[in-house]
Amino acid sequence: MYLDSDDEKILAGEYGETRRKMMEILVALGKVFGAEKFVPITSAQVAGASYKTIGKWGLEWLRSLDARVAVPAVLNPIGMPRERWQEMRIPSDFAEKQNAVLAAYRRLGVKLECTCTPYYINRTSYGDHVAWSESSAVSYANSVIGARTNREGGPSALAAAIIGKTPYYGLHLWENRMPQVAFHIEAGDTLHANHYGAIGYLAGREAGNRVPIFTGIRPNRDQLKALGAAMAASGAVALYHVDGITPDSRVLKERGMDISSLETITITGDEIEAIFEERTVDAVAIGCPHCSEDELEEIAGLLKGKTVKIPLYVFAARGVVQANSNLVGTIEEAGAKVWEDTCIVVSPGMDHFGTIMVNSGKAFAYVPNMCGAAAVLGSTEECIAAALGE
Repeated sequence: MYLDSDDEKILAGEYGETRRKMMEILVALGKVFGAEKFVPITSAQVAGASYKTIGKWGLEWLRSLDARVAVPAVLNPIGMPRERWQEMRIPSDFAEKQNAVLAAYRRLGVKLECTCTPYYINRTSYGDHVAWSESSAVSYANSVIGARTNREGGPSALAAAIIGKTPYYGLHLWENRMPQVAFHIEAGDTLHANHYGAIGYLAGREAGNRVPIFTGIRPNRDQLKALGAAMAASGAVALYHVDGITPDSRVLKERGMDISSLETITITGDEIEAIFEERTVDAVAIGCPHCSEDELEEIAGLLKGKTVKIPLYVFAARGVVQANSNLVGTIEEAGAKVWEDTCIVVSPGMDHFGTIMVNSGKAFAYVPNMCGAAAVLGSTEECIAAALGE
């Protein structure tokens, strides 16, 4: 693997022990995957931010580091809202440890935006090489924006942030971004905005870690987010294409890609509808991945002038919450809670419910294992209706 003179100096420890360790991580990763060189990155998104997931030893490791990041870097959601953790019934000992994790990242120069939707708050452009680690963020970056990132682990994303580079392999290379399986969606006029999470859930189980391309759908950006997030959760899809919609799909056409040559799997409207079921639920959670401004507006419209009967939690990035205080106010006037910094699956605040209703295929896949609760999938309208007792 080619290292320039600065890389060699870092690896030799001339820029400190932390940078040497970070370079060791990246070089080892590059060698495992056959990378010939590094590529500079424009940003990083680091997982391993919730104390629920990294625990005592992860915190100890973070505290041992003493370098600062070389590129803009943000965090994955943490295990609680920073200012309102008591309202979420977070134990004080957990809060103390979570704050220690944040302090460790702050010392490293990581921006304390704790979100799985960093693309709502930081500009990322087509063709940018980045090092992101949260599965739905990776999918969105690769597929919707057309940036280039592998699905990094927390340590490798942090290492890339500190060094400012990542090994040049995998989805950073155009040849690995070609579609490997096609999905045709045969739902006609019955396709609803909230069906995209269900489509992603079904497709992810079939695709595994292959790169899929979709025909028969024309999703908007929030629907693309839901589609990719669900595939990353039920499978291991880090990049997908939608024919005529996503940016790389247009490049594929220009290069003469023939979709008909691929294995094609059809998903019907009946298969999509079969995932949705009616059950009594204990709580409703929306915002996995974190809500956009448009999604907050929809939720506020459905709740205006009404009062929830069971807990309704809405999750969004701090920057999105602060930019939409009027919508957040309407939602919370109805008795719901809008939480920033955290999410459904990485917070212990969601661990005491028996059945949780969600509007995303990602949460539907993760809630049973991460929260120990049964998951029910519904549209946003159905989720709000359940919270209102309608």
